[in-house]
Amino acid sequence: MTVIGRRRLLAAAGGLALAGATATACGTNTGRNTTGSGPALAQWYHQYGEPGAQQAVRRYAAAYKKANVSVQWRPGDYDRQTAAALLTDSGPDVFEVNGPLLEQIQGGQVADLTDLVAPVKDDFNPAVLAPKIWRDRIWGIPQTVDTQVLYYRKSLLEEAGVQPPQSVDELVDAAGKLTTDKVKGLFLGNDGGVGVLSGTPLTAAGLSLITEDGKPGFDDPAAARVLAKIRQLYADRSLLLGAPTDWSDPAAFVQGLTAMQWSGLWALPQITKALGDDFGVLPFPKDGPHGKPTVPVGAYASAVSARSTHPAAAKAFAKWLWIDRTDFQQDFALSYGFHIPARLSLAKRARQLQQGPAAEAVRLATEHGYAEPLLWTSADRNAYQDALSRIIKDGAHPETELRAVLRKVEAELTRVKNT
Repeated sequence: MTVIGRRRLLAAAGGLALAGATATACGTNTGRNTTGSGPALAQWYHQYGEPGAQQAVRRYAAAYKKANVSVQWRPGDYDRQTAAALLTDSGPDVFEVNGPLLEQIQGGQVADLTDLVAPVKDDFNPAVLAPKIWRDRIWGIPQTVDTQVLYYRKSLLEEAGVQPPQSVDELVDAAGKLTTDKVKGLFLGNDGGVGVLSGTPLTAAGLSLITEDGKPGFDDPAAARVLAKIRQLYADRSLLLGAPTDWSDPAAFVQGLTAMQWSGLWALPQITKALGDDFGVLPFPKDGPHGKPTVPVGAYASAVSARSTHPAAAKAFAKWLWIDRTDFQQDFALSYGFHIPARLSLAKRARQLQQGPAAEAVRLATEHGYAEPLLWTSADRNAYQDALSRIIKDGAHPETELRAVLRKVEAELTRVKNT
């Protein structure tokens, strides 16, 4: 597959890093090169799956003339490697960050980039910029936006007399009507949506994981109601389970195993090639009177190590690449996979995003995008995912499960606010 790298930020994945990988991150293999003009800077990326991406970022670095930038591609558990390296003097100067940004901010491990971003702040997709902000300061520059949408097969819906669903109730009803002996109505992943949905159903019900004032955002009966409907999809046997590939790959959709599939924007070129114009894209539909259409978005950000030997030079390079060089930003988003530039102006004028389902996906991400908030920690995520699994797959009582998650989230918020 070509989407392993960037889809990590939209669905928690992964396993533990090997001890050797962490040791390498803490050792002398930093990729620094002291030859050439200007200060030597090390830049780290996680291992992207798209062919050509590694060569592209090396080309960008080589084009910078004010420092000697060496690029490292970091396979394995990138977040853990980076966290360990930032505690040493041999870590990166500039690096990608997604998951552990709050800990790195509170630990004084990343530099404040507010002054770099402020002049163009309003041009960044606000949903992906928000998780990079802590106490009104900006700590990372979003690179590209990934999003997930609901793909539906126009011909199959028309044959069944089903309209594209605009609410979760309509989604449940449509999935049932579209299910036959040969085709399932909906594919949310081989686990029934446990791994990919995250807070999407809650947001669609008008709630949130964490409110803007830093409180749990799903202490509401609407949360249990919407998750019960996801359970109904599973119980009704209208979900495709056990597909040859999981939700991030569109194979089940293009092969006709399912009439609707939740997947990433990165799948759109493959779907277009296979189905032509016989498909459309939708947000996750709203639920209840206070609900809203919802699409999850995420973005790796470029950060600067607070322990960099050359902090001013590292900031200057980050600004040059991810703010000034809009041509490189657009190239990175659309030449090696299919993603949305983090800058609204670039997304608006990108040729590949101006028509059809691609243009609609950009509109949905701009108007209805939400991202996991900075205060949503890995402990919160694990507790919620475990509860979601019990609700969807085992039929556990949603209210009971969510009460336990709320207690965990409240304790985590107290911890991180007092750190």
